[in-house]
Amino acid sequence: MNSRTLFRIATLLAIGVMASTIFLLPIHHAQNSGDPWTKAESVEAPNLIKELNDPKTAPTVLFVGFQRLYTAGHIKAAQFHGTGGNPEALKELKAWAATLPKTTNLVIYCGCCPMEHCPNVRPPFTALREMGFSKLRVLILPTSFEVDWTAKGYPYDKGK
Repeated sequence: MNSRTLFRIATLLAIGVMASTIFLLPIHHAQNSGDPWTKAESVEAPNLIKELNDPKTAPTVLFVGFQRLYTAGHIKAAQFHGTGGNPEALKELKAWAATLPKTTNLVIYCGCCPMEHCPNVRPPFTALREMGFSKLRVLILPTSFEVDWTAKGYPYDKGK
């Protein structure tokens, strides 16, 4: 092989490596996002609405964000038992959860900020899973409760 052929092969290999890195990196990142839940342990807002409208499937909904946000607006019938990112409040939340059957259909959510940065949803999800809750899910609110729930016209309550 002459040097020109070797250069072409090297160039094609380099382009192939760069292309595979560019196109495969987001897929790899999505699979290793660090979230403690699986896709099966999550629920999208439209599906939760359907469940909430059916008394046979309605889950217990737990808000794990900041008290002031709960007061400003929360999913109808959602309960608040402490901010999930606060270690002392997490103890209170776990004490409340200890009174529930481990088969409780439980959905937690925060919605304070973009979900990838939320300080409140991962600690309680992990704690509740470790407590043995078998029907535990997290509500996926990618941007915030305001954008992904209230702005879409989904029902919510205000106040305590």
